[in-house]
Amino acid sequence: MRAAGSALEVVGLRKRFGATTAAEDVSFEVRPAEILCLVGPSGCGKSSVLRMVAGLLEPEGGDIRSGGRALDGDGARVPPERRGIGIVFQDHALFPNLRVGANVAFGLRGRSRAEARARVAEVLALVDLAGHVDRYPHELSGGERQRVALARALAPEPSLMLLDEPFASLDPNLRAQVRAEVVAVLRATGTPAVFVTHDQLEALGTGDRVAVMRAGRIEQLGTPAEVFHAPCNHFVARFMGQADFLPAVRREGQVLTELGSFPAPLAPPGQPGPAGRGENRCEIMLRPDDVTFEPRPDGDAGVVWAEFQGSSWLYRLRLASGAEVHSRRSHTVHVPVGTTARAAFTEEHAPVVMPAP
Repeated sequence: MRAAGSALEVVGLRKRFGATTAAEDVSFEVRPAEILCLVGPSGCGKSSVLRMVAGLLEPEGGDIRSGGRALDGDGARVPPERRGIGIVFQDHALFPNLRVGANVAFGLRGRSRAEARARVAEVLALVDLAGHVDRYPHELSGGERQRVALARALAPEPSLMLLDEPFASLDPNLRAQVRAEVVAVLRATGTPAVFVTHDQLEALGTGDRVAVMRAGRIEQLGTPAEVFHAPCNHFVARFMGQADFLPAVRREGQVLTELGSFPAPLAPPGQPGPAGRGENRCEIMLRPDDVTFEPRPDGDAGVVWAEFQGSSWLYRLRLASGAEVHSRRSHTVHVPVGTTARAAFTEEHAPVVMPAP
């Protein structure tokens, strides 16, 4: 059983490399047994934050605590090897001259030979590599090497795992398989983790919560559904998936748009006034699943682009105003470019209302 309370607390973390901001007032918490994904474009600072948590980079300001113990800040500076944190990197970082068993046992110094052997067998079984103890890294597949790296990081029973783009070197099919296996191991052991990725789908499918970063700052932190369906700004909306924006007006309890109207949600604090009072300019964010259309000679939209994506078609429609939106349809729905159509909201989703730019 793991102790109650936060597995990790990061408060006001700051780091710069010359004129580049790697972290500016970065704050977040990792709860017990939680997987938190840091996601963002290349150079946004997510790997730098991970390395500061690991102790491989020294922050210029802020506090890092794990299990209530100060690792950085308030005069503390705990070296990496004493933080009780496991790390898995993209390149596996295995010792090529050591067999799998010796690689996994590397972090178990201080234990008796019998204890180390038993723990190596335990974690290799956990990652489904029990029969590979005497193999060398070059004799393994990419996915097997990554699982060995995970076993080595888990062997000392860390209080927290850090994973920095651990599947980026794998092909897409193997990447999905190994990711599912690694997440299953973390769930089974109740090990909290911080997972860094630039892949939006990977973050949405892996994290209990997702922190979207840009230019050294966390733009939004929430559940995968929250950051995808209720992004706080244009950057988060566009980074986390295909997003289109249309001008709208909030009037008498309705949101009026070029695609039709729908009941206005209550406005969050600081956004245009409550539904049913006055008129406010706003805009709506649409995902491709939010828009449908049907070919009609009297329609006021046109299909200007189409891309077959295997399980679906992605279409771009130009509306009468000249604005463009995307619509995702079943792979069985093939509509030629140039078709005149009528577009509308899908019944399943209410568009996201955002403040006018």
